Amino acid sequence: MRTARIAMPKTARKGDIVEIKTLIIHPMETGFRRDDVGRPVPRDIIGLFTVTYAGTEVFRMDLFPGVAANPFAAFTTIATETGEFVFTWTDDKGVAHVEKMTLTVS
Repeated sequence: MRTARIAMPKTARKGDIVEIKTLIIHPMETGFRRDDVGRPVPRDIIGLFTVTYAGTEVFRMDLFPGVAANPFAAFTTIATETGEFVFTWTDDKGVAHVEKMTLTVS
């Protein structure tokens, strides 16, 4: 099962504005909910989402317990060179989910 979906073009012309949409499957447990027998469900949220393009950070988002499960983010950047986008979601436990996609610029 894929845990992240990323929608972005594979190619662009230099100077084009590129729209990127991301969705990660994550429960975003706040730590305030209780299970069926009344025990607290431990907090487990994604605290940080970063995106680098050709080694330069182009997007950063801090997330908090008020963010719904399966967070969605959309942003734009300018196509400057052929390069790799690295998407990193890091949760409270320090676990990082990483996805990579390449943008070819002509």
